[in-house]
Amino acid sequence: MGDSYDEGMRVRREVLGDAHVDRARADSTPFTADFQDLITRYAWGSVWTRPGLGRRERSIATLTALLALHHWEEFAMHVRAARTNGLSVDEIGEVILQSAVYCGVPVANHAFSIAQRVLESSASSDE
Repeated sequence: MGDSYDEGMRVRREVLGDAHVDRARADSTPFTADFQDLITRYAWGSVWTRPGLGRRERSIATLTALLALHHWEEFAMHVRAARTNGLSVDEIGEVILQSAVYCGVPVANHAFSIAQRVLESSASSDE
């Protein structure tokens, strides 16, 4: 497995957390193993490691793309990741508000609902 895999796994764990990555790996099957390898090497090991954007900016771009494409489970996961990457609750709200203009009000409304649930869940687990 080369450097891009190892680097990708390191970044993936830092951004999404060990519990999520361990669960994804445990749920991997021979059918999905190549996909897990692909996202670890390319998304996390080749793109998220590039120096052109920081993790905060990558989280902003990721939230916007997932919201625009209605990928709600991934959106929820990346709301948590955005907090890990240093975005404040207010900044996540600003990303969703900005997206309302370009992606549509109903989509942003749904995104606010998901983000609020995730953020409240995260806050209660921090207590």
